[in-house]
Amino acid sequence: MIWEELKESLIMMDLEASSSQDVFQKLGSALTREGYTKDSYIEALSEREKNFPTGLDINGIGVAIPHTDVSHVNKPGIAIGLLKNPVSFIQMATDDEEVKVKLVFMLSVINPEAHLEELKQILAIIQDTDVLKKLTEAEEKQQIINIIREKEIAL
Repeated sequence: MIWEELKESLIMMDLEASSSQDVFQKLGSALTREGYTKDSYIEALSEREKNFPTGLDINGIGVAIPHTDVSHVNKPGIAIGLLKNPVSFIQMATDDEEVKVKLVFMLSVINPEAHLEELKQILAIIQDTDVLKKLTEAEEKQQIINIIREKEIAL
């Protein structure tokens, strides 16, 4: 369950960012500071995003799920950023379609098989428009954890 892995110290509310790179820097730094990722993580995110964009438009709400190769990760974790103002990401599976992202799930994945399971879990959560709306309107970190926990229990 994803909610069991979430830590308040890795959730950023009202995150101010001017670009996807800024998001990578701010959320990625939190993962690195807490020992989840190596110093190379942020640079690797940027490089991977150029070739494999992670933006998703879920019923008009922009979400991104950036992650990178396991060689840049020390231990598994998830950082969540709720952006104060949406930031442009490129839509997954396109080269140039932009998505205005409001919510970011940044993954540090150590096991490639677990990575696919985690992505499936996140997609199951965010495909529920009501849950996604609640997440983007959350005002406290614990609220985000509770919303995800409730949805995962219901799955």
